[in-house]
Amino acid sequence: MSESRRKLTALPEWQALVEHFREVKDLHLRNLFREDPGRAERFSIEDCGIFLDFSKNRITDRTLELLLRLAESREIGLREAIEAMLTGQPINATEGRAVLHTALRNRSATPLIVNGEDVMQSVKGGPGVLPVLEKVCRFAQQIRQLERRGWSGKPIRNIVNIGIGGSDLGPAMAVEALRPYSDRRLTFRFVSNIDGSHLAEALQGLDPAETLFIVASKTFTTLETTANAVAARQWLFSSLPNRSPQAEREALAKHFVAVSANPQRVAEFGIDPDENLFLFWDWVGGRYSVWSAIGLPLAIAVGPENFLAFLDGAWQIDEHFRRRPFRQNIPVILALLGIWYINFFGFHSYAVLPYCQLLVRFPAYLQQLDMESNGKQARLRPIQGEEFVQWSTGPVVWGEPGTNGQHAFFQLLHQGTEIIPCDFIGFAESVYPLKDHHAKLLANLVAQTEALAIGKTEAEAERELRQECERTGMPFRRDLVPHRFFPGNRPSNTLLAERLDPPTLGKLIAIYEHKVFVQGVIWDINSFDQFGVELGKQLASRLLPAIEQADGPIPSENSSTRQLISWIRRHRQPKSEGAA
Repeated sequence: MSESRRKLTALPEWQALVEHFREVKDLHLRNLFREDPGRAERFSIEDCGIFLDFSKNRITDRTLELLLRLAESREIGLREAIEAMLTGQPINATEGRAVLHTALRNRSATPLIVNGEDVMQSVKGGPGVLPVLEKVCRFAQQIRQLERRGWSGKPIRNIVNIGIGGSDLGPAMAVEALRPYSDRRLTFRFVSNIDGSHLAEALQGLDPAETLFIVASKTFTTLETTANAVAARQWLFSSLPNRSPQAEREALAKHFVAVSANPQRVAEFGIDPDENLFLFWDWVGGRYSVWSAIGLPLAIAVGPENFLAFLDGAWQIDEHFRRRPFRQNIPVILALLGIWYINFFGFHSYAVLPYCQLLVRFPAYLQQLDMESNGKQARLRPIQGEEFVQWSTGPVVWGEPGTNGQHAFFQLLHQGTEIIPCDFIGFAESVYPLKDHHAKLLANLVAQTEALAIGKTEAEAERELRQECERTGMPFRRDLVPHRFFPGNRPSNTLLAERLDPPTLGKLIAIYEHKVFVQGVIWDINSFDQFGVELGKQLASRLLPAIEQADGPIPSENSSTRQLISWIRRHRQPKSEGAA
């Protein structure tokens, strides 16, 4: 990446976009499509089994040309940044680390040298990417073949993943998305919240003798994960018929494994780091870790072959991202369109709408990926004493599957005062071809994108209302016309694939990872740290003793904090909270 850089908004490429925005901001998609029969074909990309239609965006050919000039700007250095990430340079400057989640899905047999060692084989004298992947696949196969047995001799049939953030969202989303490919003899549950109800409900109906806990934490110090792991350990021990230190150690060895970058903490918990630890490394961010041993629940669920196909799908997008020109580059185009809306139109909310119930957790997964990566304001390369950006960065990301969302929040998307760009995701085939369900689902997907873009004029609304009144005999009311008016001009992208299978899921995740990275580079922020999550944790640790105690001083100068804790103290039951 370029070391010297002017302020983003001072770049000539940016200023050209400012001027252009004034010219096109009021153009309507209805007219753009009417005047340009070739628009859809020209504003679409197909590669790696993914079809992107971005024609329903408020852009012209000139808009795209200027956005691409911004991406190609030497001062932004996007091409250099892509190569730096993929070759293991320490682009996570605030933490002095490489960013190598892409290495986790690289099975090309090409060495990747970082700090003098091939991380594909070895990292700091320990196993590297490929040996850990082999261990993950071997362990997954043992579980699936019912070879792994618990303290009573029963085979393991229940998998409970304990983690939070990326150690939960990734595997939980992926196991749900690929449920049709999973081994139905096995049960998978995910626990993340420190609210005791989450663990207690997850354990309902499970036989401890058949349950394996995967404790997933990069540092193995995360409050929520360690608290839940301790409670789960106690739940297991309480089931032993002859409880003793020896029996507990043997049970722990059979029923607990860890996924972590901290072998010492794992050993202190009681898990053997030689036998039951699956390593990952400090250059793997939590929200980018589903490709690592954090994906162990997915490997168990769908099997090693499908897990490797999941990795290969992502690797295809890595190659697409690295080698395709920006004009035909799906992540780059999505990133530039996002910048167009956030920084020029001022649209700061963005919805992801998968028309696939299996992707029910995908919007939440992307929410962390995007908002934890680009919810920043500190500049990566301060200039002229300016340490903070003076332009908007990451959007608010949210969404739900279609068609559920149509009966909830689409009212606002269509007729609300806020304009929210959307990504629609769909598949030509369903893994469950139930009568005409999938055709109806796809009809709704396509219809919603057209309705958002084209809308309905007041004249059209009035004509329809008059026809309805003539048909039903109801009197015509002119005051109803505005309520039936759809302004349209609401932008969306549509991503389509043939079916949702392991490689396709890998491709979709990788597309959004690279999209977020491109935006971070252009905004001059570090997409790979997350200091913003730390302050609340620190305050919680300080306030915890005050909440646990019935009286005594409250360590806060904030009157609201003191009032809240005082109220909690008065209304808490005095009995201690038991383990799950």
